[in-house]
Amino acid sequence: MSQEPRRAGSSTLSDTGPAKQTLIEMVEAASVGGVGANTQGTAHQEKLGPKPKRKHFFSSLDPAYADAVNRDAAAVEYTEEEERAVKRKIDNTVLPLVICSYVFNQFDRTNIGNAHVIKAFNDNFEITNNDKWTLALSIFYVGYCLLEMPANVLQRHIGANRFFFLSLTFWGLSSLSVVYAKGYASLLVLRVLMGIGEAGYYAGMIYYLSFWYKRHELAMRISLCMTGTLPGAIGGLIAFGLVRAHTSLLSGWQFLFLIEAIPTLIMGVMILFFLPSFPFSATFLTHRERAIAQARLNRDHRPQSHGGMSGWAGFKAVVSDLNAWLFMLIYASFNVGVATVSYFLPTLIKNLGFSSINAQGLTVAPYFVGWFMVFFQAWHSDRTRDRGWHIMLSCAISFVGYVILATSVQKNVGAAYFALFLVVGGNYSLFPLVMSWAANAFSPTSKRGVGTAFIVSISNCVSVGSPQIYFDPNDDYRKGHAISAGCMLLSFLAAFALRMRLSMLNERNRKRRVALLQEGEKEDESVEIWDTDPRYVFMT
Repeated sequence: MSQEPRRAGSSTLSDTGPAKQTLIEMVEAASVGGVGANTQGTAHQEKLGPKPKRKHFFSSLDPAYADAVNRDAAAVEYTEEEERAVKRKIDNTVLPLVICSYVFNQFDRTNIGNAHVIKAFNDNFEITNNDKWTLALSIFYVGYCLLEMPANVLQRHIGANRFFFLSLTFWGLSSLSVVYAKGYASLLVLRVLMGIGEAGYYAGMIYYLSFWYKRHELAMRISLCMTGTLPGAIGGLIAFGLVRAHTSLLSGWQFLFLIEAIPTLIMGVMILFFLPSFPFSATFLTHRERAIAQARLNRDHRPQSHGGMSGWAGFKAVVSDLNAWLFMLIYASFNVGVATVSYFLPTLIKNLGFSSINAQGLTVAPYFVGWFMVFFQAWHSDRTRDRGWHIMLSCAISFVGYVILATSVQKNVGAAYFALFLVVGGNYSLFPLVMSWAANAFSPTSKRGVGTAFIVSISNCVSVGSPQIYFDPNDDYRKGHAISAGCMLLSFLAAFALRMRLSMLNERNRKRRVALLQEGEKEDESVEIWDTDPRYVFMT
């Protein structure tokens, strides 16, 4: 793109009128004694009110506060211990809210898989054959993929807490409505509504976390916050207990949807009041801590909460970037397996010869062991600052699992159950690795937001058809397992190609930086570096 990078808030302020311009001039005038006099990182923020104001629910936050924090961050001086203390504070405040919201997200998305092995659920919704079942799964992704990128634009405008409140409330009410719905048509409508509610949630959370953490800190935290293994293990235990419940008003599968939907609605309200929209508006941090939080990121990738490219400009930058398409290919390929195993795991275990109730309990072990693999892969990836080789390893593990399922599921129950451990661990460990890699590869921030949404959106268009690969229940879904194995191989090859490409770009940029230094060209460190800039270093 030929567009010139701009300072945080610059494109927004030009249209905000005299009042906002006066406020910015007041902030600029506050730098008495120069930048060096503001080593505490509080001078510009103290000239503003206690927190940003909004005109109404859907209005954006005052960008003057973001500008003030960035100005203080440019001058603040701090120790490594202070940085660690700020990071711990962020971990203790932001991560619990994100983790809980994602756990409830997975409960509401995948509890239909636990309910499907119960005859009363299938009778209530007239699911009489495998075609009806896979259609009910696929239709979820229609609204999800269509609204993914518009949802990201809305999040950047109104802030994370308000956007995620709307998201959790919408899909929570849709999930709750399943309790009293009846008939196949009502199930399809509610699945579409649930997909609309979840649109933008996953990519939005990745985008949101990139405002708080450095690039090499992101994968491990995504693995803690946003992997389906922990919710899968907990959900299996809950389903194992709840499906036995029965009253004159509700049966076991209805209790499952009821108990898992209510916490989602409560969590939405908690996020509205306790999750900060951006670091510059975080009331749990002092003025100095906000400056430190911003400064540590500015020295890594300089995220901008306001200004920069418009949504349309960001979209054009993404679709013209070959890296975005390779990321999409990686994500779409492995997501074929994830989009099916999360729904079909209880059914696959039941088909090994177990009862419906025992199948619920036996889903816990693959998810529990898978969580350790997810965490270890993400931790080691951050520690070594590598993404590509770790992604290829996870693809290979999942590929082996699918090959065992495709060849041995009818011969050996133990081998088939063991293969599910490989599939769950391999598939779900790819989420934090791929999405943190993508978040590291797009810059400026406005492109990063659209880029992550683009990957998830296009990939979920593929997911519309993913459940249809399990079209052969009479053959123990062996053809579906074989197709999934092929998709994991494709994801492996795409990750290899992307890693080689990014390594080549880094080498080219290194040579260009050396040439620029020899010419004596000075670097402007006041703006966010674009991924087309020779100073940008891609994580490989």
